[in-house]
Amino acid sequence: MTRRRGRPHTDWCARDHRCNLAEHRAEEIVVDLPGHGRAVLTRVQVDGGSEYADVRLRIALAPVEPTARRQLGTLLGDLRTLVTRAALAGRPRSDIRRSA
Repeated sequence: MTRRRGRPHTDWCARDHRCNLAEHRAEEIVVDLPGHGRAVLTRVQVDGGSEYADVRLRIALAPVEPTARRQLGTLLGDLRTLVTRAALAGRPRSDIRRSA
């Protein structure tokens, strides 16, 4: 059995096999829409102490190519917006006011 290096478990850490390779992982949060898609969100703390959201998505695509491509384009645009909004939400309030 490999021992973890680094930081002790966090309050939100799953404290099981998910917590390995010099990182801590929370229990997954799953949003499942049968037939449409699934999202899995996991909070992660790496060995240096930085924290991240690990997000996996599975989206059902249309069976016809033009529609599937349109879905993918929409998905990419919305992901860019989501990542940008999440990054801005993590900034200190004083930085947000100055940039506005």
